[in-house]
Amino acid sequence: MPVPTPVPVPELPPNNNTYSQAVRLGDLLFLSGQLGVDPATRDLVGPTIAEQTTRAIDNIELILLAAGSGLDRVAKVNIFITDFSLLPEMNRIYGPRFPHRPAKSTVEISRLDKDALIEIEVIASA
Repeated sequence: MPVPTPVPVPELPPNNNTYSQAVRLGDLLFLSGQLGVDPATRDLVGPTIAEQTTRAIDNIELILLAAGSGLDRVAKVNIFITDFSLLPEMNRIYGPRFPHRPAKSTVEISRLDKDALIEIEVIASA
């Protein structure tokens, strides 16, 4: 039986030691939620949903590449957004990055860490 194995991502370390940016289980990768933060500073890249969505997906891509995968292998996306009125602008950025249209859930929540507007997590094949 496969055992979950953390994937090291030196370019984007987790904020603390209670989780991994990604875990491999067999042929699947489970990524922790990603905010639109700059990997070097850990600060939000900007105040807009477009900036934060772009960076969150860039961070996801960075993690997937470290695991030997890529955005084209994403099967499921979970999106947490603080305001559904931002959804059309978020989808404008999201759509071209995931043209294969993985399964997706989007949930509006009251608040995210760093007062971010969006957090994105994915499941992908390794």
